[in-house]
Amino acid sequence: MTQNQPGEPNAPLGPEARLSRLEAQVATLAEAVRVLARGLENVPSEEAAPEDAARGARFAHELLLSQGL
Repeated sequence: MTQNQPGEPNAPLGPEARLSRLEAQVATLAEAVRVLARGLENVPSEEAAPEDAARGARFAHELLLSQGL
C-alpha cells in the first residue's frame, strides 16, 4: 500500500490514515444525528416548537459542511 508523503497531497491514503478519517466522519455524522434528534424531540409536557427542529437541522447541516461531508 502507498502511504502519503508530506509533499504529496494527492497521494492515496494509507490504511491508518483512512481509518482515522473514517472514524472522524462517523463521529461527525453521529453528532449531526444527535443534534437532529434533540431538535425533533417532543417532551409530552411541553409544546413542540418548530424553531427547535429548524435550528437543529441548520446546526447539523453546518456541522456536516464544516467537516466536508
